[in-house]
Amino acid sequence: MKNTLIALLLLVGLGAGIGYFFWEDYQHFLVTPIASSRVDAQDDAVILEVPRGEGLRDLASRLQADGLIDNAHYLIALAYNRRQADQIKAGEYALTPEMTPGQLLDLLVSGRSIQYPVTLIEGRTFSDALASIAAEPEFKHELQDLTDAEILAALDLDIEHPEGWFFPDTYLFRRGASDIQVLRRAHERMREVLDEEWGNRDADLPLTSPYEALILASVIEKETGLGSERPEIAGVFVRRLRKGMRLQTDPTVIYGLGAEFDGNLTRVHLETDSPYNTYTRGGLPPTPIALPGREAIHAALHPEDGETLYFVARGDGSHYFSATLDEHNCAVQRFQRGGQCDPARFR
Repeated sequence: MKNTLIALLLLVGLGAGIGYFFWEDYQHFLVTPIASSRVDAQDDAVILEVPRGEGLRDLASRLQADGLIDNAHYLIALAYNRRQADQIKAGEYALTPEMTPGQLLDLLVSGRSIQYPVTLIEGRTFSDALASIAAEPEFKHELQDLTDAEILAALDLDIEHPEGWFFPDTYLFRRGASDIQVLRRAHERMREVLDEEWGNRDADLPLTSPYEALILASVIEKETGLGSERPEIAGVFVRRLRKGMRLQTDPTVIYGLGAEFDGNLTRVHLETDSPYNTYTRGGLPPTPIALPGREAIHAALHPEDGETLYFVARGDGSHYFSATLDEHNCAVQRFQRGGQCDPARFR
């Protein structure tokens, strides 16, 4: 009886010792940074991809096999203890070396996966936007080789022409997002901005719809790279529209030429009629000619007051604005042809 009691006490003591060992080991696991045993533990981040459908046990085993954690069972126990076992979300995650197992689980449960940027640039065309998205390898490309009409159908957009309808900005998406998702978000953003700006427009503008504002904004966007000039350029165009004058703006002609334009705009181009030739046709072109940003849209709907009806590039990125044709012709001689004419004498 005495020997049995001693043996029982030894077993209890041994069990307590083993239990204490595992408890201490578990506590050490909780505070040990992930990847501490990896050769590349000093890297800025380790990329972990959690595919859709992967369970906690498989994930924990993979993390142990990859050297990110020392004990898969401890991570599983921690997840169940924190009620996170069934909350892990699929995605691509950046794991920092100093991250603890608890912080790892918090990240996987949050769904804050890596976001990849794609940028649509102000003043570029819809074709340029498609090329920008197609150049990003992290995205799924479903619109390649489709016509504009087929693209609009894939996007489920009830518009006739895609140009101008996608807001230029930087958008963030997870790996595997499609070009359709990118364009839908850019279109929704353009709708929001255009509706907001149209609702706050100046009174008595010669524009009958938000779409006409979008068209004019795209022309303004193409005419200058200086944000400070947009309202003044908008003023010139609005006054011309009010007076029934043709806009006579080169970017519309260039857009109409499409792939035929080789970088040299000639007099023949300006004299050849097309729907986008604002030298031969009055009013706005039939569609936008680029992706306008908010500043250009705002300028189109809040043009600067004044009397100027003409402008010419100075050669330094800015423009000289004139109120009369004589002053404008003088400015052309001065800034485009290197003449000595002083347009200021017409003021």
